Amino acid sequence: MRPLRVVHSVLWVLGALILSAPVFAANCESLASLKLPDTTITLAKTVAAGAFTSPTSGGVGIAGRPAFTKFETLPSFCRVTATLTPSSDSDIKIEVWMPVSGWNGKLQSVGNGGFAGMISYPAIALALTDGYATTSTDTGHIGNSGDFLFGHPEKLIDYGYRSVHEMTIAAKAIIAAFYGRTPSKSYWNGCSTGGRQSLAEAQLYPADYDGIIAGAPGNYVTHMLAWRFWVFEAVHKDEASYVPPKKYPALHKAVLEACDALDGLKDGLITDPRRCHFDPKVLTCKGADGPSCLTTAQVEAVRKLYSAAINPRTGQEIFPGFEPGSELGWAALAGPQPPPLEQYKYVVFKNPDWDFHSFNLDKDVALADKLDNHTVNHIDPNLRKFFERDGKLLMFHGWSDQLIPPLNSVNYYQSVVKTVGVAKTTNSIRLFMFPGMTHCGGGEGPNIFDAISTLSQWVEKGETPTNMIASHFTNNVADRTRPVCQYPQVAKYKGTGSIDDAGNFACQAP
Repeated sequence: MRPLRVVHSVLWVLGALILSAPVFAANCESLASLKLPDTTITLAKTVAAGAFTSPTSGGVGIAGRPAFTKFETLPSFCRVTATLTPSSDSDIKIEVWMPVSGWNGKLQSVGNGGFAGMISYPAIALALTDGYATTSTDTGHIGNSGDFLFGHPEKLIDYGYRSVHEMTIAAKAIIAAFYGRTPSKSYWNGCSTGGRQSLAEAQLYPADYDGIIAGAPGNYVTHMLAWRFWVFEAVHKDEASYVPPKKYPALHKAVLEACDALDGLKDGLITDPRRCHFDPKVLTCKGADGPSCLTTAQVEAVRKLYSAAINPRTGQEIFPGFEPGSELGWAALAGPQPPPLEQYKYVVFKNPDWDFHSFNLDKDVALADKLDNHTVNHIDPNLRKFFERDGKLLMFHGWSDQLIPPLNSVNYYQSVVKTVGVAKTTNSIRLFMFPGMTHCGGGEGPNIFDAISTLSQWVEKGETPTNMIASHFTNNVADRTRPVCQYPQVAKYKGTGSIDDAGNFACQAP
């Protein structure tokens, strides 16, 4: 009888293993023959745990999370690559990654940076490790420059909004074919260009996602580029106006000395830079020019950098300026190199030899707005359709952003609340402003946080976020945590305990 008992035991174990194993509608490799509209599957392959090597060293990660570089730690997944051709001139590359085991039943799509031009491998890798099926696109071209815009209006549309929507539709179909069911929830996670893509999805395709993260969105492209010209002109009006980067530390120190304690706590951070009325005149050189002072011409240039770009004819604001506290990062736009104005060169004027020195803040911006027709400008505040589907929009921005002024997010958030109404936006949109954080992360303030978990709890459990706990790291060691509060509230020190412990702060009205 003993051998029979052994056989029964073996059969019982095998049965348990079969029942507990993941059940797929199709094996990964069979997805190569999947037929979808305007879609060509170019690869469908199971990647063993630890076997993936990123084809490129580029691509953005997920804002608020440490940069992902350890691809050798990835679990096994089904990798599908495809080319989408919604127009005759479209060539949109996408990748869809699906966990072989441990899928949480959800989709997390990730955004791009700059002009995109590549798959965001670090971001989809991180989403995969969190248990999501995930997808990314190169937005229809190769290379992070605007050269593709010239003479290719369909590629402009792909970059502007179409590639993300088409990717989303294809990814959901591929996921359904693999697992036998569609994702229970779908999330978008993007910052910068990815933030612009976020708002395009909410505005144009409100049914695509249940929850959207829009970090530091560059959603007013024509005006943002005009502001970048304003910045360059401020420091290159003449040779005397240029502020060399070696002067930034002294300027930044002076700003902190003037405004750090305005919130009642001297902690090296400016909680709300709008309360800081710093005058760079205090750094005027009293003797010879040097790295710790500003010449008269440089003082005027700095004042202009803190101000909004203004239409010279109407006096209306075109785009907000740098905030006090952002000085250490100014070299990216106020350095020696001219601003990237490809949108004007290739789309507005259709002239690769266009000289940006001829840029006119009045007529050229108006022309660009007229020609755009919501292709790359995504500023529509009417998100009623997205909110009516119970969609959630989580926005964030760093107050020390050196590439996209933070008031751009504040302005858009306020426009949505004004348009849709306070009652209908209270549980639908949240904005979090991070003191001391630069573009999509980094900086002197706490800048590591988990927006996707905050969003999923909001969507799936109805836990409307009032704050996110953020951390600051030095040499890979957390040395400060702080709550970042829903706008317009700010974190106030309770008066006792370490100022580096989030537990000693509370969210209050400013």
